[in-house]
Order: sequence, then structure tokens, then C-alpha cells
Amino acid sequence: MKIGIDARFYGPIGKGLGRYTQEVVDNIINISAGDDVNSLEYVIFLSPANFDEFDANRSGVKKVKLACPWYGWQEQVLMPYYLWREKLDLIHFPHFNVPILTPDRFVVTIHDLILTHFPTVRATTRQHALYHFKNLAYRLVIFMALKRARRIITVSEFTKKDIVDRFSVNPQKIAVTYEGVANLAKGRDSLFVSKLNNREILAQYHIPHNFILYVGNAYPHKNLERLLQVFSRLHSEYPELRLVLVGKPDYFYERVKEAARALNLWQKENINSPVIFTGYVPDAQLEIMYSEARAYIFPSLYEGFGLPPLEAMANGCPVVSSDRASLPEVMGAAARYFNPEDEADMVDKIREVLVDESLRSSLIEMGRAQAKKYDWQACARETLDVYREALK
Repeated sequence: MKIGIDARFYGPIGKGLGRYTQEVVDNIINISAGDDVNSLEYVIFLSPANFDEFDANRSGVKKVKLACPWYGWQEQVLMPYYLWREKLDLIHFPHFNVPILTPDRFVVTIHDLILTHFPTVRATTRQHALYHFKNLAYRLVIFMALKRARRIITVSEFTKKDIVDRFSVNPQKIAVTYEGVANLAKGRDSLFVSKLNNREILAQYHIPHNFILYVGNAYPHKNLERLLQVFSRLHSEYPELRLVLVGKPDYFYERVKEAARALNLWQKENINSPVIFTGYVPDAQLEIMYSEARAYIFPSLYEGFGLPPLEAMANGCPVVSSDRASLPEVMGAAARYFNPEDEADMVDKIREVLVDESLRSSLIEMGRAQAKKYDWQACARETLDVYREALK
């Protein structure tokens, strides 16, 4: 059997989706090589930007370069031909953007229905008319993907229920495979793991010792502008406290910067700035930020899974999180929860974790245990099981 995987998101270029794609692809291939299931061959479709990142120097693995950008017309018009040319028995799309004319049997992973819940022009850089056209196209693509898929993978029971409720999909068609928590700094053994080294890394980004942390993108549903309001109140109580926001610069982060500037919380170069924007941070350095932060704050209004807070837990950082969507399911009792639309509640819960050392220690201990429940190899094995069911 020949299985294709759309890995155009593979690696850092795909952000959270890129991590999911990379871990699933790498672990599936490693499992297949070691479990005597060599009857499965793999064709890994990559973009020109990440083609060299994936090592296909293994038996039964082929990689193909696809110059078809995400969400573009080439994806819908040209990609089906390239898939057909490989004579696949099944293809896995790790995101909803399945070409409508896909000629093969396929499995699709739906991480969330954010664009269904937050269909606002505020969540786009495009003009209104173009945005509404693209939103209509999204709804058509995801509807057809859900209807035609042999099997659907989701990353939480919350998202499974959301799909069933919104699109009337048979729940028996949906498999939940939780994501894993990776070892972020696989190459960190080469570093001097000392407090001095940690301080040097923090100093590189102008981060003092006393800070709270957010890692992720700045899309409107992430609720970062409200987090700024909350931090403004906390900063008045704790003038030495800093808020560090880690994420690749883009249009949405520029909006957050402007909001921070309007509150007198940010100045260029981050020097002596209450709010610090680091931009993209390599995993080895990100692990240090997690381990040194007083708390990780996750104010999101909607998440299909929520990987960054689990990464924080794995690195000994207490988590203070929104109580919405999948987050209580994924983090259980290992986080302190707040209402993400209630600034007073957010302030109270963050303050508790900052000042109560007993609570901090309890959250750190429970967080490490919670993170260990999520394993990428287990996710890959369950994904392979879905492939086998879809091939029947």
C-alpha cells in the first residue's frame, strides 16, 4: 500500500501545524521501519521551503516537491494532478485544506473550527469583499473534506463534538488522537545548562528574571489585547514584572505592539520595556524561557488542543489558562483557570500564582505529570491505525 502525506507545513514554517505535521511524519516513518509493516510505502509531499528539511533516505520513503502554496488556486487546480501521478492508495491531509478534486481516498485532520467560530473581518488583512469570498471558500472546502474523507482525525474530544454539532458528521467516522509534547531542545546537550547560561539567553532578549510568558501567534482569538489590559493592572502592582510575548512577527503582532504602545507598555528595541516582543525564538532558547518564567499565561478564547501550555508544563512552568474550549480537557487539574473575558478574574488568578509559592509548586508538579500523558509516538501509532481502517 502506498500512502501519501501532505507535509507542506512540515517544520517551523508551519508554526503549530508544522510541529504536528513533522512529529506525525517522522514518528510514523520510524514506527513503520521498526514494526515490520514494510508493506506500507510513503510519499511525502513538501514545499520548496521545507523540501531539504526532511530526510527521505530510508527504504520505502519518497519525497516530492510541490510548488503549490497553501490555500491558493494551485492547491485546488494543480495539486490533484500531482497526487494522481503518484498512484496512491491513501493520502493524509494534516489540515482542512483538501483540494476538492482530490482523486484519492483520504484521511483529514481537523484541529479546530476557529474560522467557523470567528468569521470576522478583524481576523484578516484582506479587504472585506475578498475576505468574505475566502471565508465562503473555506466553508466549501472544509464541508467537502468532511463529507468525502474516509476517516477524520481530531486532536480533542472538544473538536470532535464541535465537528459533529456544526456539520452533522457521524461521530463513528471521527478518531481522536491527542498531540504529543516534544523535547523542544534536542540539541541542548551541547549547551552549558547552568543558571549563568540561562541568564545570558534572557539577556539576549532584554528579559529580566521576573517575567510571565506567552508563546504563540497573535490572531484575534488569542485574546492578547485583553492580556495587555490585564498586565497593565498587574504591572502597577508589581513594577518589576515583565510580560514576554514570543511569536514570529506578522500583521497581527504589529496590531498587538500598537496596543501595547498605546498603554505605554512597549517601546522599540524592548530595552526597559514592560512588554517584550522577542519574535521567533529557537526551541533550545524557548525551553530556557519556559523554565525561567514565573508563569505561562494562555488567554485564548478558542483552542482545538493547545500545545504551548503543555510544553510550558513539561519544562516546569506553572500555567494560568483560559477555561474555554478544549483547554480544561487537555490540561485537567494541572492549570489555574480564568474566564478570558473577565479581566478582574484574570488578574486574580495570575496574581495567585505569582505570590502563592505552595500553589506554584503544586502546579509545577501536576503540570509535569500532565505533560507526560501526551506522546507523539502514541499519536503516530493511533494515526497509523486510522490509515489501516481507511484502507479497508
